[in-house]
Amino acid sequence: MSAVPEQDALRTLVTTLRGELAATQQALRSRFEQDGNSLRILTARARAVDQALRQLWSAVGIPRSAALVAVGGYGRGELYPASDVDVLFLLPADTAPEVETRLEQLVGLLWDIGLDIGHSVRTVAQCLDESARDITVETTLLEARLLAGSRRLFGELRDTLAEQRDPQAFFKAKRLEQDERHQRYHETPYSLEPNCKESPGGLRDLQVIQWIARASALGASWRELAERGLITAEEARQLSRVERFMRDTRVRLHLIARRREDRIIFDHQEALAAAFGLAATPTRRASEVLMQHYYRSAKTITQLNTILLQNISAALFPVEDGATHPINERFQSSRELLDVVDEEVFEREPSALLECFTLLQRHSELKGMTARTLRALWRARRLIDAKFRRDPKNRALFLSLFQQTRGLVHEIRRMNQYGILGRYLPAFGRIVGQMQHDLFHVYTVDQHILQVMRNVRRFTMSEHAHEYPLLSRLITGFERRWLLYLSALFHDIAKGRGGDHSQLGMRDARLFCRQHGLSREDTDLVVFLVEHHLSMSTVAQKQDLSDPDVVRDFARLVKTERRLTALYILTHADIRGTSPKVWNAWRGKLLEDLYLSALRHLKGEGIHATDCSDRQQEARHLLRYFGLREGIEQEFWTRLDTVYFMRHEPDEIAWHTRMLYFQADATVPVVKARPNQVGDGLQVMVYAPDQIDLFVRLCGFFGRLGYSIADAKIHTTNDGHALDSFVLLDPNRHLNSRDMIALIETGLVERLQSDHPADQPVAGRLSREVRHFPITPEIVIKPDERRQHHIMHVTAADRPGLLYSVARVLAAHHIRLHTAKITTLGERAEDVFLISGEELGNSSTLIRLEQELLGELAVS
Repeated sequence: MSAVPEQDALRTLVTTLRGELAATQQALRSRFEQDGNSLRILTARARAVDQALRQLWSAVGIPRSAALVAVGGYGRGELYPASDVDVLFLLPADTAPEVETRLEQLVGLLWDIGLDIGHSVRTVAQCLDESARDITVETTLLEARLLAGSRRLFGELRDTLAEQRDPQAFFKAKRLEQDERHQRYHETPYSLEPNCKESPGGLRDLQVIQWIARASALGASWRELAERGLITAEEARQLSRVERFMRDTRVRLHLIARRREDRIIFDHQEALAAAFGLAATPTRRASEVLMQHYYRSAKTITQLNTILLQNISAALFPVEDGATHPINERFQSSRELLDVVDEEVFEREPSALLECFTLLQRHSELKGMTARTLRALWRARRLIDAKFRRDPKNRALFLSLFQQTRGLVHEIRRMNQYGILGRYLPAFGRIVGQMQHDLFHVYTVDQHILQVMRNVRRFTMSEHAHEYPLLSRLITGFERRWLLYLSALFHDIAKGRGGDHSQLGMRDARLFCRQHGLSREDTDLVVFLVEHHLSMSTVAQKQDLSDPDVVRDFARLVKTERRLTALYILTHADIRGTSPKVWNAWRGKLLEDLYLSALRHLKGEGIHATDCSDRQQEARHLLRYFGLREGIEQEFWTRLDTVYFMRHEPDEIAWHTRMLYFQADATVPVVKARPNQVGDGLQVMVYAPDQIDLFVRLCGFFGRLGYSIADAKIHTTNDGHALDSFVLLDPNRHLNSRDMIALIETGLVERLQSDHPADQPVAGRLSREVRHFPITPEIVIKPDERRQHHIMHVTAADRPGLLYSVARVLAAHHIRLHTAKITTLGERAEDVFLISGEELGNSSTLIRLEQELLGELAVS
């Protein structure tokens, strides 16, 4: 009989609490609109929710042996106006079943009072288990706060978590998590509708630092980090300012949207600007003024995030001898980072402001700049003035950035991030953070330009050849391709000035080329591309390509095959650089049709012969030399794509064809081996129906025989066969090549046809170089342009069984390997894999995969 009054009391309590929370929320909103104190609204809402939860916890009658714990941001004592309320119901191991029934009732009541509840029910042991498996859970529990219930149980949880926590592992996991998150947001804070919480330069980048610092017992505030020497006092003040701005932004977004909304979408930008008290200027909307404030804050956060994480890394992973290695009289290498020999280098030698970026391009072992170099660079950027820009040495240094074989996009982005690019090119400085209000661009003008440069650069990289094979073939044969990068830099540089930005940008480009000593021919090409960078897309998308006059007029405009190819490459890269949603296969087909039609008009023949077709022709000559009749290769070659012909030498192509043209439909493995045609060792070819663990089995087999894999080219044919090529070396030089060829050809076929697990490679010793000069392993996994596959870059110290370890992890996660390029440079392995699998599309499983791979790659 007592149940009815009890239920009545709960209903009354729920009604009361719902009304109190709504009134509190409204009062907090009104007060915030008056004083703008965002921290107060967060903490006050958290306190109000604390009181409501405690009252319901008591009313439901949860046993005193259990505990109610606030976790996540709520555990930190902060609740944004529309944020979820995350709680943990912590139970002792011997909890009675009826307690869970009461907890279910409690969750229902919490929803009834108007809270969006995120909850979990765990014992201490389960918390430890989940925390060890999932970095997100460990992070959530890091800021746990007791609300009600057993202090003893909560203390046990807090203490055991602290004992279990590994600060170094936590640091690595959070870095991986941040990298993956940045990739999801295209690694730029400058999208036109950024997420103030999750985008690079958002609140999450600040929280990552705070979590790592807390887990490592390095400090719980910016002031404490400054006291530990991890940042300067001025940087601590900067962090407080930008954190306050981002916090204000998120609070106002929630209040404007009246729901949880962290994206600064166009719909809210004007209202958000008004909430900040910002007004339009004669040349800019209020929203543009607001977003410039936002981008500057995001830029500061990105800079300080880099500096702080480097300094925390140095504290957590100290180098015993702290050795530095000189590069020249101005720079040295320290912990795989570029370091100034002293902080006055740039004042003494201003040209070093550009030199440092070229050094990063030339030294692939360098992964960035030290914190003190970044600080010195930022302070000295104002040395770049008109006199600096007129200096022939500086002009040559800047131009050389575009002529290097690697690192261009990384370093141009870094130059933009630290204000160097805009100082050297004032025209570029004017479009930094400038918004584009149209239906296509999702980035600011400067970020769009950098995206276009990145797209052009990707055409030159063999690991991306599968994305747009024709473009990759064309750029392979393009002389002085660095002119395309320059054209990309200038193509939109005059936006926002009024007038035709193509014409204004053309003048900027011509002046730059003359000042930097480009030949007339090269200057004309760059100027033409900047002036006409919209022409090809306009003709392709808006005119009738079946009309001969349209093609003829376009061919007259471009005049030469070189200009046509350059414009096709730039146009393709430009459209894809506007937005991931703008590019599609239809647009690509229109551009390709126009390119091929104009090319036929200019030359009276088909597509210009490229390096790819040259390799095919040379392979045909070799096949005729071996007595194979003309055309016999054709049926087999239709199973192969452009990527295959780009990655294999003519001799390999001919060898594969001779061995396989009559066995193309083989259902059993075909294995052939021969002495390496270049250098020592053996070449092995494997042709078999593809399977998820094929690469593991191959690596294990070769490793068990005592071979190291010096090079591997993994390829999947159009009909689902694996066509893999290996160069095997005998590190101990004790294997007889003739005997081993027979053993490999027969033994490997037997192993591939058996159901036995993969062989374990023979354990070997690390070289002295790797032991004394370790290479920090790196894993970078990113989706390709079409988001059908992922590209995985692996950098690590080479050692016996390295590839087997990587392959085993991929197979365990059901990751399918499509193509691979294995490169060993001395003691350094730099491998690229094209992979696919369901786990790659999930952030948590992707992070787990990266962690496992890094664990396998670590040199112990």
